[in-house]
Amino acid sequence: MMIISSGPRRLLMAVVSVAAALVPFYSTHAEMSAWADNEGGRMRLVALAPDAGGKIRAALQIEPKPGWITYWKEPGGNGIPPQITIAAESGVTLDAIAYPVPKHFFTGAIEDIAYDAPVTLPLSLTAAGKGPVAIDAAAFIGICKDICIPFQANFQLKLGPAIQSHPQEEAILQAADASLPKPPSQDFGVTAHAMSPDRKTLSLTLALPGEGPSEGKAAPDIIVTGPSGHAFTKQIGGKRDGATFKVDVAIGKLPENYDISGKRWGVLVIDGERAMETTLAFE
Repeated sequence: MMIISSGPRRLLMAVVSVAAALVPFYSTHAEMSAWADNEGGRMRLVALAPDAGGKIRAALQIEPKPGWITYWKEPGGNGIPPQITIAAESGVTLDAIAYPVPKHFFTGAIEDIAYDAPVTLPLSLTAAGKGPVAIDAAAFIGICKDICIPFQANFQLKLGPAIQSHPQEEAILQAADASLPKPPSQDFGVTAHAMSPDRKTLSLTLALPGEGPSEGKAAPDIIVTGPSGHAFTKQIGGKRDGATFKVDVAIGKLPENYDISGKRWGVLVIDGERAMETTLAFE
C-alpha cells in the first residue's frame, strides 16, 4: 500500500465530456431515468417517492465497461470523485451520498481507490412541501481506462404517488444499502488512535473480526481520509495478535498550517469479507 500522491497522473485526462451525456434524461412519473452513456460506461438515477416527512430514498447507478474504473469519494490527486448537484428550484435538497466498499488498484506508482464493477451510490434527499416532486439532478464522475473521461449527465424525474409499489427500484436501493461498510461494532472497530507530534504517523489499534482475513492476509486494508483531497493507506509495522491489530499509518503532506485540533477524519477498514467505517476525533 502507499500514500495517494497528489502528483500528475500517468493517464491522460480527456477534456471533453461525451456530448450525449449533456442531454437531460426525462420520463413522466418515472422512478428510474434512462441510462446516460459514454465511452467508458453508463449511469442513471433511481428514486422513490418521498415519505410522510419528505425524505426520498434515491441512488446513482454507475456501470463501468469491462476494464474501466470509476472513483470512490476520496481518490486523492489521481481521480475525480463523484459529484451530484440538485437544482435549487426543484425544491429537493441532497442531504448525503453513501459509498459502497471500494477496491485498491495499483498501476506502477499510481494507486487508485475505485470500483471496477457496477456500483450504486445511495442518496438521501429531502423534498420541500407536499406537492408533486420533480428532481432535476446533475451527476459528474470520472471514468478511466487508458484515459480518464469526465462523464456528466443531467437527470429529471417526476415521482409518482408513494402509495404505488415499485419493487424494482426498491430492490436496487436495498442492494445498494447492503453494499455499504458497516458502523463500528464490539468485534470490529477502532479502539484507540493517536497522531504523532510531528504529524507523520497515525497510530491505530483495531478490534478485528474473529474469523480473520481472507486469502491468508495478516493485515486488513486501511484507508484513512483526512482533509479533502487527502487519503492515506501506507501501513508501517502492523502487528496482529488474535483479534487485535496495531499499526501506524504514514501521513503524507497536509495543507500548509493545517491544525488538526478539533478535526474529524474518516477511516475505512476492510478485513476479509467485512468492512467497517467510522470517524476519528482529534482533540
